[in-house]
Amino acid sequence: MNRTVKDYAILTMKGMAMGAADVVPGVSGGTIAFIVGIYGELIDSIKSINTASLKLLFTGKFAAFWKAVNANFLLSIVAGIGVSIFSLAKLITYLLEAYPVMVWSFFFGLVLASTWFVSKDIKKWHLKTILCFIAGAVIALFITIATPTETPDALWFIFLCGAIAICAMILPGISGSFILVLLGKYFHVMEAVKTFNIPVMLVFICGAAIGITGFSRILSFALHKFHDVTIAVLAGFMLGSLNKVWPWKETAETFIDSHGIVKPLVENNILPDEYVWQGFALMIAGYLLVYVLEKAAGKK
Repeated sequence: MNRTVKDYAILTMKGMAMGAADVVPGVSGGTIAFIVGIYGELIDSIKSINTASLKLLFTGKFAAFWKAVNANFLLSIVAGIGVSIFSLAKLITYLLEAYPVMVWSFFFGLVLASTWFVSKDIKKWHLKTILCFIAGAVIALFITIATPTETPDALWFIFLCGAIAICAMILPGISGSFILVLLGKYFHVMEAVKTFNIPVMLVFICGAAIGITGFSRILSFALHKFHDVTIAVLAGFMLGSLNKVWPWKETAETFIDSHGIVKPLVENNILPDEYVWQGFALMIAGYLLVYVLEKAAGKK
């Protein structure tokens, strides 16, 4: 695919949107990739990093390797994600702490609209796709209500957490950071990043690298061979994840972070009790944003 500098700049901005979502617990970068229309190419590009393409790299055929893995595309997305995480993480963290209802309302509208528009990509609804949609929704719902568990700090388990979390991160509707919370390793990994714990970081990254390259092959195969069924499951994931991004919550359990600040760990959904009209207005804004992007993509 021939792309201009402007096209790659737009891809970088899409990557920034994915990065912004990834720093919000409960929102998946995969959902944003679906919204902005790059999900299929992203999965196929990751899948192309295999023994054949790596052989090109290690034998000095850099141009062939670059083309084989669609590196211009991947580099633009990764650069956008990196820029977003390092530049927007503090802002989004502040907004989540200062205006949680507002932020969650906007993302609720985004995910709700995404569920609708992604499900429209299913060419024919029948019993199998309906059951897969329901199964996806139930699985995502179960994940969002599961209670965080106590798990070992051994490096083999950190490796496993990296592989599982990165797989969740590229699935629409399921947040990789939230999976780490359920596995009891979110704060352990975050602390390793803050303190620059090289062994833990390297093991986690290795697990993530192996997890994403392996899982992307399965996902790419499923999208190409069982398109409707796969899309139904992914749309179900999005619907089920709405439980996590519901804006109005009450804290059931808390934890104390490394700075001695008490923060919520387990939250339960409640009926709207504050910022009601603002919250619903931002839900509509999030929904309309996806609607406009969908229409623009359709015209293009």
